Amino acid sequence: MSHHTDGARFVRSHGGHRVEALTPEPTVHDGAQITDSALGAWTEIRPGARMHASEIGDYTYLMERVQLDYASVGKFGNVASDARLGPTNHPIDRPTAHHFTYRCAMYDLGEDDPSVFEWRADHPVEVGHDVWIGHAATVLPDVTVGNGAVVGAGAVVVDDVPPYAIVAGVPAERVGRRFPDDVAARIEKTAWWDWGHETLRERLDEFRDLDSFLDAYAP
Repeated sequence: MSHHTDGARFVRSHGGHRVEALTPEPTVHDGAQITDSALGAWTEIRPGARMHASEIGDYTYLMERVQLDYASVGKFGNVASDARLGPTNHPIDRPTAHHFTYRCAMYDLGEDDPSVFEWRADHPVEVGHDVWIGHAATVLPDVTVGNGAVVGAGAVVVDDVPPYAIVAGVPAERVGRRFPDDVAARIEKTAWWDWGHETLRERLDEFRDLDSFLDAYAP
């Protein structure tokens, strides 16, 4: 289930405080800005977050001041505050990097130049399921982050991140893996992120223990 901004009815929180319970309808807190985007079920957008031409899957949440531009995040995404996915790339091959050369109308200098915006749309960020993006991390355009990966706080991700890898630093480099390759492959094979809400409820205990989960659903 996804909810598009053109005509979607969002559940809004009161005063920007954390809600006690989410619903299948997206919860969008006061102060969030969403344009030309789609939100899955059980999602939450915290105050100050901004989405433009982006999409998030079921159960994904964006904390305060997260910015998504031309980005997609799969299901069960965890995006910490101040993270930015798909930030603006200024055209540094021009005589000036200032945006008056493409946001011309803002300065009464003529018509806007669409080529910069078209480039951004053609180089989206793609984030898989069950990914954790740490506080103040940046994922540059044209980067793919695989399922189950972890991006450390403050990292600047310039290259693709393999599934279940842990990356950190500027520029981000692989510093570890969440699980050994064989364990990651077993989890990936279950595609648990596609399970229904009631199935998640029934199997909650196994989600709290890796060995129990593997024994039950990834033998």
